[in-house]
Amino acid sequence: MPKKLSLIAGFMAMFRRDLLQYIKSPSQLLNPLIFFIMITAAFPFAVNAEKAQLVQIGPGIIWVMAILSYLLTLHHLYLDDAEDGCLDYIILSPQPLPLLVLAKICAHWISSGLPLIIISPIIGIIYQMQVDTILIMIATLFFGTFALSLVGSIGASLTISINNSNILVSLLVLPIMMPVLIFGARTIELYQSGATTMSGLYFIGAYCMFALSFSPFASAAALRIGAD
Repeated sequence: MPKKLSLIAGFMAMFRRDLLQYIKSPSQLLNPLIFFIMITAAFPFAVNAEKAQLVQIGPGIIWVMAILSYLLTLHHLYLDDAEDGCLDYIILSPQPLPLLVLAKICAHWISSGLPLIIISPIIGIIYQMQVDTILIMIATLFFGTFALSLVGSIGASLTISINNSNILVSLLVLPIMMPVLIFGARTIELYQSGATTMSGLYFIGAYCMFALSFSPFASAAALRIGAD
């Protein structure tokens, strides 16, 4: 029992630490969010589409811009700790490194993915979506953004020793996230047309759980290799 409590305490300490770091650097949170809001909100004015067209193209645009804006935050997962030397102490910590990595991933999702999900209903209203459609969109973004944090952790840890690695992280992560992008947007479109959407939600949820099963371990291994 003490060992279990110790693991929980270590997880929560790392989780709180990273959340406080993100709060102290609001630009890391606001810049991608503002990018997402401005582009998705401006698109209907640029194409001058009617309501039927907005409803049809809305899911794809929202999902593409959500992933692109989210990619801007991934390189901050480990870069700041590597620059100030804290990453070495994290690796040498008596706590299991995959557990600490998972805490950092959860903190990253809370600070980057959750604000995007919260603001997405407003974007859905701009694209003339119904309330029930917006709820489906929130469900797909919930699993999709968390999966992106998990997969992005691997890319960020692999490129930790490379200068200006933001573009490289995006190139590594974006192809892997294409199935989630396709199923996320398609699930919303199918719901709008009256078809079943459970298969799409099941796929995104399964993808998220699969990434959760190996991402902390793969990221921890990459961090150890980069530190040697």
